[in-house]
Amino acid sequence: MRPLKRLTSREASRRQALAEGQVVPDPVRCIQCGICSYNCPADIDVRQFAWRGEPVTDHRCILCGECVARCPRGTLRIQAGVPVRAAL
Repeated sequence: MRPLKRLTSREASRRQALAEGQVVPDPVRCIQCGICSYNCPADIDVRQFAWRGEPVTDHRCILCGECVARCPRGTLRIQAGVPVRAAL
């Protein structure tokens, strides 16, 4: 695959994940440290979603990935293909 086509394909996949994705926790890995919530620029209590094992459905979530990047245990991930903000 040509480099430019590969780059645009990767960018399209990234945009699709952001458009149709959610932050999803693995509750078994969460130790309730609160680093995710502390670093959320939208001031969402991500820790509560992780503790309950539920995707972050808060309408303020902009999928910036700060909570995912800052989690020391790798509890959070952005998953594509799940209904976004179903509980508006």
